[in-house]
Amino acid sequence: MQSCINDDAVHLCSLIFSQNPNSLLWNSLFISFILSITTSFHQQVLFRSSPESLPQTEPETPHFADSSAHSQETARSGMPVLVTKKMLKYRSCVWFQKIGEQGEGKKRIFKEIKIAKRRYGKLNIIVMNAVMEACVHCGDVDLALKVFDEMIKPQSCGVDNVTYGTLLKGLGEARRIDDAFQLLESVEQGTAVGSPELSAPLVCSLLNALVDAGYNFKIMFSGAASLLHCFSTGDLRRANGLLARYGSVLHEDGSPSILMYNLLMKGYIIAGFPKAALSVHDEMLQQGLKPDRLAYNTLIFACVKSENLDAAKHYFEEMKENAQKTIEVDLFPDAITYTTLLKGFGHAKDLFSVQKIVMEMKSSNDLIVDRTTYTAIVDVLLNCGSIKGALCIFGEIIKRAGQNLNLRPKPHLYISMMSALAARGEYNMVKTLHKRMRPDSAGTISPAVQIEADQLLMEAALNDGQVDAATHHLSNIITRWKRICWRSRGGMVAVRLEALLGFTRSMFSPYLLPEVSPADPIENIMMPFEEAQPLIATLDLKKVVMRFYKDSVVPVIDDWGSCVGLLHREDCRELDAPISTMMRSPPPCVTTSTSIGRVADLILEKRYKMVVVVKYSNLYGSSYRSSLRAVGIFTSEQLFKLAIASELPAEEFPVPNRTVQQFQDIV
Repeated sequence: MQSCINDDAVHLCSLIFSQNPNSLLWNSLFISFILSITTSFHQQVLFRSSPESLPQTEPETPHFADSSAHSQETARSGMPVLVTKKMLKYRSCVWFQKIGEQGEGKKRIFKEIKIAKRRYGKLNIIVMNAVMEACVHCGDVDLALKVFDEMIKPQSCGVDNVTYGTLLKGLGEARRIDDAFQLLESVEQGTAVGSPELSAPLVCSLLNALVDAGYNFKIMFSGAASLLHCFSTGDLRRANGLLARYGSVLHEDGSPSILMYNLLMKGYIIAGFPKAALSVHDEMLQQGLKPDRLAYNTLIFACVKSENLDAAKHYFEEMKENAQKTIEVDLFPDAITYTTLLKGFGHAKDLFSVQKIVMEMKSSNDLIVDRTTYTAIVDVLLNCGSIKGALCIFGEIIKRAGQNLNLRPKPHLYISMMSALAARGEYNMVKTLHKRMRPDSAGTISPAVQIEADQLLMEAALNDGQVDAATHHLSNIITRWKRICWRSRGGMVAVRLEALLGFTRSMFSPYLLPEVSPADPIENIMMPFEEAQPLIATLDLKKVVMRFYKDSVVPVIDDWGSCVGLLHREDCRELDAPISTMMRSPPPCVTTSTSIGRVADLILEKRYKMVVVVKYSNLYGSSYRSSLRAVGIFTSEQLFKLAIASELPAEEFPVPNRTVQQFQDIV
């Protein structure tokens, strides 16, 4: 299916349902159809705080898995392999990653569900659990509760342990701990609808959500007993109550399970204590537990976070050694293991170790190198300064993407490559990447990404010495995007270009201050404070409202004459309210010795309409009354009256002259 709704897929769903309403194939198609609605919201995930949530392959669009590990099964059955439950859960997370920002997506999903229910009857529990997972992931737990209420109706599909686990996760992430405890109590007492069993996964759903939300746990073991302490942020009473009441569920043979240790390590890392997570490994061995892949991945991640790469390599080698001894396929390093190590050595700029890991990944027959892993490799090589290595991997991605569309690079990767090449002045290569980014990349190119790409093209031209080409690109940026931020990387390039062009060929219609010197103090041109006719803060707006037909901003003083704020015309909303409730406080202040140039910069950069001028001695006065005793004001209107547009030859000016207000908008 494509990112848009596929009518053929809808027709296929209808056809299969009409033949067999309980068909698993229809379930998979319908869930894929739901997920396809939000394809454009998909974002690349390099690493999560919960490493176990990432599969080895990252699907580009919901589809039948007919390659890699499933190819043999496909050959045997002669039919496409159905989407597995794990894949559906992962896609539900990924495809709804940004749906919280797009309310329309949720409306469309529930509209399609309503249509399907009206046309075919009730939907089964697999579909509804996927919908609930989407609601939880986008942070709308109230909507998830509505879905839950819909599922428990007599004529609906019902609920199971997956439903309760998803709902507990949502309540935990939303910090609705009381509701989560009530739900767990109903399960424990056997009064919950659907008769779910109180199990370790159910309790861990809530524990894991609490860890992600900032409830950080420290577990100290003494034989079979366990004591939970809550450090950093969190709720001590609720955290202790959770483990005290349900901790035994997480134990195996009277001892804490490997799952509990994994949660402990994750909590340490999120709390900002990755070194403490390393001591958990010894405790696990003392309890006679063998770390699984998730435990090793978490340990390696903790080493990387604490910048202890020697320990990371030790656990990595131990992981491979134990996997070879026990011949456990699930213990061998996966893409997450290698990606975590790559990020650690990349941060340390250890190019040799990075290249060694990449070679080991490529020589592994059982490891699937997906787009996420490829992207991490390129980013790490660029960070290590290996442009040639990054280009080789990028070329390999493009080549393999011709046969596997799931490997098509995201716009982020194009931006990373363009950024590194632009700094080196590789204009032709940046120009090619800029041209191919839209047709060859996967996912949506946001305006922010497109602006950055345009600015990198300008930078590459300037660094390559092609000033005319850079000027042309800057002109296109101004025309297309109407503004440029001076604090951005592109803004700094524009400043460099302006310096090279000078006043005679400026791109921004510079305004000059011929009557004053920017180095002169603002005291020379400020308006005396009394002439500004300040208003008393206790006055009601209705008594002075006519003042704002003339002035867009007016200073406000207290009963002692100290300036306490500024009242802007757009903030005048309640006639019967005192001015003090609508003013902006404290007002922007400068001293009388501040230079005119500095004040002009403040007005243009911060978009101040008025700046209050105070005496130097008063700025550090000992009393509140003296600290803001104003002696004058300076407004943006005064600044623009002093400024005049530079006279530029028309044939040398590539962009139409702008007004002062347009100049402000660009800045």
